[in-house]
Amino acid sequence: MTFTSSPNAAQWSADILPGFEQLSLNVASGEMDEALEITLVRRLCSSQTEAGKAAVLYIHGFVDYFFQTELADFYHAQGMDFYALDLRRHGRSLRPGHLPNFTVDVNDYLQDVDAAISLLRQNEHVTWLMLNGHSTGGLVAALYAHRGAQKEQVKALFLNSPFLDMNLPAWQEKYAEPVLAWLGKFFPYWRLPGLPTMYGRSLHVKHQGQWDYRTDWKPIAGFPVYAGWFRAIHLAHEEVARGLQIACPCLLLHAGHSLRPKVWSEAAMSADIVLDVADMQRLAPGLGSQLECHAIPDGIHDLVLSRPAARAQVWQLLGAWLNRVRTDSAR
Repeated sequence: MTFTSSPNAAQWSADILPGFEQLSLNVASGEMDEALEITLVRRLCSSQTEAGKAAVLYIHGFVDYFFQTELADFYHAQGMDFYALDLRRHGRSLRPGHLPNFTVDVNDYLQDVDAAISLLRQNEHVTWLMLNGHSTGGLVAALYAHRGAQKEQVKALFLNSPFLDMNLPAWQEKYAEPVLAWLGKFFPYWRLPGLPTMYGRSLHVKHQGQWDYRTDWKPIAGFPVYAGWFRAIHLAHEEVARGLQIACPCLLLHAGHSLRPKVWSEAAMSADIVLDVADMQRLAPGLGSQLECHAIPDGIHDLVLSRPAARAQVWQLLGAWLNRVRTDSAR
């Protein structure tokens, strides 16, 4: 991956999050022949030297962007530089005229990750890199660790509730999903039924949640879902179902259980109401040979946004696993 310009330290600017910096990179134009950018966000760990820098690259989900500062705090406590990637048409990378969060090919997102990794290696002097993906970002991170152009640079992989299969009733997955995916090839901008608002309400502080974030980048009601995006995800899920060969150690964490609530209840605050954890459990063994999979009781879809007790278990499991992986890498 090459850049249209060579970024340097002076090009990093203050981010919207206090204590963080951001940098935009141009990436190849997509299917709509438009100028596209990705945005890297960073917070460096002052204890590191360029002789041996360990870092994590975080990849967000659909209808999402990086705002989970406690996640960066955790990695800093492990002595790691923290970087987050806002993918094309998401969050900080969203521009006027874009269809938010839209793509017709998941490989576009793998190219975004590749550009970020190139910058981390060439300009940020990262020598040990871990990918951390949530939901759709977990799907992207898993595919990159499997077949990305620089997959050998990925030394560890943490998947937070990865989007490995559609959360649809069995009959819809068998009959409706293939039809919608086929239609997405010919009618990519056909708008599908929207997402429920329940998950957004469970997160945002102005509703039932405890987190504050930009609702123009992460709307409570989500962004429109288009058939072209649906097809892209469907094809990626088919690839996962065939089995991946991720060579590096992988940790997959998911909520203790899933729910499909029809009306609001407190139960939405202690379950995954976006994806089916049974899909993650079923598909996890096919990701790679060095995989650990654990459930987080009372966790929600984005585990690091769960209530304090569940978050504490995430930090404990992730910290212990990361310590083992980095110790093994040093041998």
